[in-house]
Formats: sequence, structure tokens, C-alpha cells
Amino acid sequence: METLWIIINIVVMLGLIGLLVWMQKKNISFTKRVFTGLGLGIVFGVILQFIFKPDSEVIGKSVEWFNLVGYGYVGLLQMIVIPLIMVSIISAIMNLNGVKNLGKMSFSIIAVLLLTTAIAASVSIVTTLSFDLKAIDIQSGDREQAQGVKLEERLGTVEDKSIPQQMLEFIPKNPFEDMTGARSSSTLAVVIFAAFIGVAVLGIDRKKPKQAQVFRDLIDAVYAVVMRMVTLVLRLTPYGILALITKTIATTHVDEILKLINFVIASYVALIVMFIIHLILITLFGFNPLVYLKKVLPTLTFAFTSRSSAATIPLNVETQTRKLGVSQGIANLSATFGATIGQNGCAGIYPAMLAVMIAPTVGIDPTSWSFILKLILVVVISSFGVAGVGGGATFASLIVLSTMGLPVALAGLLISVEPLIDMGRTALNVNDSMTSGLISSKILKENDPKVYNNDKIDLDAAQA
Repeated sequence: METLWIIINIVVMLGLIGLLVWMQKKNISFTKRVFTGLGLGIVFGVILQFIFKPDSEVIGKSVEWFNLVGYGYVGLLQMIVIPLIMVSIISAIMNLNGVKNLGKMSFSIIAVLLLTTAIAASVSIVTTLSFDLKAIDIQSGDREQAQGVKLEERLGTVEDKSIPQQMLEFIPKNPFEDMTGARSSSTLAVVIFAAFIGVAVLGIDRKKPKQAQVFRDLIDAVYAVVMRMVTLVLRLTPYGILALITKTIATTHVDEILKLINFVIASYVALIVMFIIHLILITLFGFNPLVYLKKVLPTLTFAFTSRSSAATIPLNVETQTRKLGVSQGIANLSATFGATIGQNGCAGIYPAMLAVMIAPTVGIDPTSWSFILKLILVVVISSFGVAGVGGGATFASLIVLSTMGLPVALAGLLISVEPLIDMGRTALNVNDSMTSGLISSKILKENDPKVYNNDKIDLDAAQA
């Protein structure tokens, strides 16, 4: 009987995919198909929750098949991340009017990312205190205690390296190894390597113009091929979102979430407040926030369902360049830096919230200014120090908690709601990277207002 239910679930998923295919053939817009996939996934996931238990064998086996679509799509995105970063940054730097512009772009983007991280930490502190969240009030079971032990074990690897030592990991000692994604810092290492190539091309433009032109033509050809690959993969977004959100809803333990409902609500209040602050910043720089919101929602939807800032880089870049009018260089740098530096959700809100919750357990007053200012400073520094390291939120939390002299094991109490919170954190991380790119493009006068204000531009139309 279980096998029959599994087959039925797979057939239903194929039927929903067929509906999205039909919508694409009818030339229904990309945005509408993305939200249709999201809505269908939520409904299907809720139905599966109602009929079966989240940890049932039927759900487990069905989700394995769903993952062929969901994680298959994420895998394809990860496949094109490194080639996209490589050729895009080389191409962007080659077309700069001098190396100084690269420095200005990088400084502006990183400054916005770190500034918003400080604001995110402040928002998190206020929210946690307002909800009176305390780690001591959370009951722990075997699963939570086991997670606490794992965090303490992992702390040893974190403490072995200082922040400067971690930053040294970003240097591409073997760029070809980094192109395979072998290291946790590979993405940022490829950015640095590509930047060096671009700067080198600018340096030989005058001395050896023929060789420089040959290389430029080669990069232009490779860039065209890579962008076509990006187009082909991004058209699969509605299907990926359908499968990913179905899996998330179907396997979520509602009873465990209800036990920590105050933390979940407080987390999303902080995330929403920070998102509103992003919109305010965009407005202050002369952009219509409603236009922005309409254009970035599909990208944020994928970030939310995939829980991967790195996998969202291709869609992030396309949204900035094709829909927001951001220049290619700034879009690539902000999308890449935003996935590794100053993540507002994973490295800003989450570690700060944990620190405030845990502080009372060791006799520290979380309302004291000395604690608050130190925490904000540590969060900002750590958000840069953990750039490119896997397990972003957990790693950032380990560094923040250990630096603040707080026990890290208590962070394991929140393992049951970690996936649910991580979806919102990832969406905020990606939105922050797009915000930094848009603001930087305005500051450096590399934004096309015609593209930004054109409501008729959809991702499909832009890629045609």
C-alpha cells in the first residue's frame, strides 16, 4: 500500500510540473509561473502533511523523488556559479575605466553590507529583548542535547583559527582547485583570482594591445556561452521551487515548531523589520520600493525555498542587471560578496539573537550598553571573518558566542526550527546583496533608470 501511495505522490508531482510546462508554452510570465510553483508546492505539501506523518516512509520515499527536481535544479545552479563568477568579473573589470573603479565598487558594496549587518544585529537585539526570549526557558530533548555536543566539538576547529587566519583562506593558492569548489572559501577565492586576471588585462592593453584584444575576444565568446547556460538553467526555476517547497512543507514537524513559536515569530519579526529597512535605504537613494519589490520577489522566493545564497547568485545577477539596471561589474561583485560577507540574516540577526538569549544563563545582563555595543562590533567583524565558510549561520554563531564568552551548546536548543528560520535568513541575505548592488550602482552612477522603471521587463523577456 505504501508503494502505491508513493507512486500516486510522484504522479501528482509530475502533473503539477506538467501544468507549469503548459503555462510556459502559453507564454505566461516568469514571475507568475514562479509564484504558481510556490503556491502549488505549499498546497501539495500541506495535503501530504494532512494524510501522512512528516517522518513517515511514504513521505521520505516520495521526497527522494521530488529531490530529483528540487535539488537537481539547485545542483545545476551550483554548476554554473563558478564559471559565471569567473567570466563575469573578468569581463566587467576589463571594461572598467581604470583599476580605481574596481576599488570604489568593492569598497561601496562591502561598506553597505557591513553597515546593514550592524543594523541587523541592533534590530535582532531589540526584538529579542522585546519578546523576552531566554535560552533557559527552552526545553531540551535528546536531539537538542546531541546538537549541543556537536556544536561544542565544532567550536574547537573555529577557535583554532583567528579571524585574520580565516581571511587568509580566501587567497587562491591553487585557483584551479578552487574552481572545483574544493574549499569552503573557494567562491571568494575565485573572485579574487578573476579580479587579478581582469586587472592584468588592463595592464597589457597599452604594452601588448594585440594580445589583450585576443584575450578580450576569447572572454567575450566564453561569456556569451556561459550566459546562455544561465538562461537555460534559470528557466527551470518554477519547477525547482515547486519541488523544494513541497519537500519543506511535507517534512516539517508542526508540533516542534509550536514549542518554539515565540522564537520563530521573533525571528521573522526581526527579518521583516530588516527587510523594511532595506526598502527604506533604497527609497532614500531615489528608487521606487514597490517597483523593486515586484522585480526581486521571484529571486527572493527561490532563495527562501532553496536556503542557499550561493545557489542564488546566477538569479541574483540576472535580476540586478536585467531588471534593476545595475551594471554587470557591480551586480557580480555584490551578488558574490553578499553570499560570503555581511549576511544580514545568517551572520547578523541569528548570532545576535542567540547571544542575547544565552547571556542571562551566565549572569550577563543583555540590556547593558557595554554588552550590546561589544556584541554589535563582534557580529560585524565575524560576518566578514566567516566569508565563504560552509554552514554560515552556525559558524557565525560559534564565533560570536565564543568571542562573547557564552556557552555554544545552548544554540543546539533551536535545531528543530532551524530549517524554517534559515529560509527567511537566506532570503534576507540575498536581498541585502541586491540592495548593496543597487545602492552602489547609484553612488557610482552605474545604474540605468530606464531599465529599473520599466515594469514590462520580465526575466524571460530580458533573456530572449
